[in-house]
Amino acid sequence: MSVPTIPMRRTLVLEPRTGLPVWRGTALRLASILVALLAAALIVELTGHDAVRVFAMLWNGAFGSMFGFTETLVRTVPLLLCGLAVALCFRMLLWNIGAEGQFHMGAIAASDVALAYPDWPAWILLPTMALAAMVAGGLWSLGPALARAYLRTNEVITTLLLNYVAINWVLYLVYGPWKDPFGFNFPFTPEFSPNAILPSLFGRAHIGLIIALLIAVGMHIILQHTRWGYEIRVVGESATAARYSGINIVGNILLVMVVSGALAGLAGMMEVSGLIGRLQRGISPGYGYTAIIVAYLARLHPLSMIIAAFLFGGLQTGAYSIQILGVPLATAQMIQGAILFFVLMGEMLSLYRVRWVGVPAAAPDAPRVSTGVKPPA
Repeated sequence: MSVPTIPMRRTLVLEPRTGLPVWRGTALRLASILVALLAAALIVELTGHDAVRVFAMLWNGAFGSMFGFTETLVRTVPLLLCGLAVALCFRMLLWNIGAEGQFHMGAIAASDVALAYPDWPAWILLPTMALAAMVAGGLWSLGPALARAYLRTNEVITTLLLNYVAINWVLYLVYGPWKDPFGFNFPFTPEFSPNAILPSLFGRAHIGLIIALLIAVGMHIILQHTRWGYEIRVVGESATAARYSGINIVGNILLVMVVSGALAGLAGMMEVSGLIGRLQRGISPGYGYTAIIVAYLARLHPLSMIIAAFLFGGLQTGAYSIQILGVPLATAQMIQGAILFFVLMGEMLSLYRVRWVGVPAAAPDAPRVSTGVKPPA
């Protein structure tokens, strides 16, 4: 008696990798960046430009001169602070997409203090501006934090939508009550007094760079060597385990979101006080959004984020140089997006193995393996 054959079909599944060496995971991430750059070069070639020449101009514009290097450092400051802000939330699987709005609210609060008290001495005015910016950024993130903690509202939506509110608030102020009466109808406020300008290091680089580096080191110490950092890691790994161990999840959600907003708000203060010297339209080319790529590229590690922020600062600086060749500014944004896409793909391949397996043709699709992204607590 013959045994009936069961028709089989093949399907793709993801199998978790076990025991993957650290060097192999690092190599996959570096390879992801290389593939992203190759993909970007291919797109540049398809647009009719010489990719080698474009990338050489991009590099020289960011690092080939003292001016370019200084501009890269200037852009590193907000990228690093906003990257630290979103990474702190991502550690707890809280998806704060609102760093851009919190950045703008910090700039508004700092400008309010600078314009209201221009005669205060710098040693009082600058700390007050920083404190006001951090409070404004923290309060701007408190609403989504409360909704997330008590109503389980998706913080991705609330933080993202509040970005547009904050950006348009800046537009209202610079076109309306705060517009410089002697600014020939341009959308910016009067210039800050010299007491409201951050001290310069060299070129346009200001003391905010040192402050941002110290904050990155401090966050690393907090996350790795304090009880609060331990609680953040536990909640991020397993909200259930954190709850059984007595960790206050609601309190940590509120605290982490507020601190995150405060860091992004501080970045806004440093931008208007250290670089622009007034509040104006377009104070951010998307620092809060680019910071998400910076955070993921650094794998949420505060010290690695210094390097990632510096490289992306160079990418933004060099993007202005390649316009001489007729390449649009959006090319740099395309490169940023390609890097994020391929890095995430490399991250997945470092955690999972893609395999073809045979299943009965009549059986339902093979169950998908969890990607490891847990829903927020």
